[in-house]
Amino acid sequence: MHHSIARRIATAATAALALTGTAVATAVPAGAASYNVIVQPDQGITPIYNLINSATSSLDLTVYELVDTTAEQDLAALESSGVTVRVILDSRKKTTNQAACTYLAGKGVGVAWSSSTYYYTHEKSFVIDGTELVVMSGNLTSQYYSADRNYSVTDTADAAAFETVSNADYTGATVTPSDADHLVWSPTDAQSRLLALINGATSSLYIEAQEMGYATVVNALVAAANRGVAVKVVMTNSSDTYTTQFDTLTAAGVQVSTYADTDALYIHAKAIVADYGTSAMKVYVGSQNFSSTSLNSNRELGIILTSTVVANKVEPVIASDFTGGTVWS
Repeated sequence: MHHSIARRIATAATAALALTGTAVATAVPAGAASYNVIVQPDQGITPIYNLINSATSSLDLTVYELVDTTAEQDLAALESSGVTVRVILDSRKKTTNQAACTYLAGKGVGVAWSSSTYYYTHEKSFVIDGTELVVMSGNLTSQYYSADRNYSVTDTADAAAFETVSNADYTGATVTPSDADHLVWSPTDAQSRLLALINGATSSLYIEAQEMGYATVVNALVAAANRGVAVKVVMTNSSDTYTTQFDTLTAAGVQVSTYADTDALYIHAKAIVADYGTSAMKVYVGSQNFSSTSLNSNRELGIILTSTVVANKVEPVIASDFTGGTVWS
């Protein structure tokens, strides 16, 4: 959910993406799946711009907030070059998104306001040429790029499933999303999928989150700690909003590390790494916060992978962020 305190987002990429901007789909054999992760804010927003600009036939974007003139100009330039660009913007954030909507529509880009079926359309995802999906935890809001911790995952296995949902959401049609190989959709099954990830952990859980207000998730983390799982949670402590939850978690043996609102790093990420370093390892990245609204009422998208490429980048960042924060006590 959009935080009342100014948030900041950013992006960074693998060396290959940072240097070339080449879509992952072009680098793998036909039929082979490929995944990578962009860690933000470490290397800036350029890798996301590069992915957007790699589109040659189509680009479908769904995003909660779009306040980035460079991204907007890039989308307009794609449309003018013959790429079919469609953008879904959250209708409850019309004040925030109106300038982008007006600009893009004026440049011939297809723009739709999100359906009132969902409380928020809090998703942040796009698909390039129907073949490469990018699932983000951060918005395209340039004022936040310098400090927000976020992750974006590129995925060549689940683009078609995303497109089916995007096509429906663009027109306001009813759709039951398919998870395909790895997707986690709100409101369809996000709660059950994320609880299964937490409840299935046997050795460790590394978590970065922006919100922790949902007792169902808190209780699952407490239960994990009670059965001997090493649970570490990293968050920004915004005005002591989650004091009760932090106390509940730490009383159960969960290790909680927090950052102040005034710190240079703001934890906007929504990420879980379960059983890192084991054959059962899984990693989640997405737009879903730990709130009932996010999991059960919004349109959101996340992804759960067994990719060591992704886990080997996400887990060390969470571990480093944990060390850099202040232990809750």
